[in-house]
Amino acid sequence: MASQDPFEAARERLRAAVEQLSEAVDGRLSRESAGQSVEVEIQRQTADRARLARELDAALAHSQRLERVNRDVSHRLVDAMEHVRRVLDRHK
Repeated sequence: MASQDPFEAARERLRAAVEQLSEAVDGRLSRESAGQSVEVEIQRQTADRARLARELDAALAHSQRLERVNRDVSHRLVDAMEHVRRVLDRHK
């Protein structure tokens, strides 16, 4: 095929170049899509982390309130038991 028509040779080179370009574009789109998927996942995880941090803060605040109430109730029970004991001691 050494005597191939120069037009045919140019057309074959053009076809090969277009095919390479098409493959390059497909590869780029694939990588870009994967990059976007990673970005979307990072954004989702960041939003989840923020939500979990808010929930943790709320749970900690609730826990602290419960601890304060528990201490208050405990003190009141001790005071009530001491009061009952004093009343019983007076009536013996």
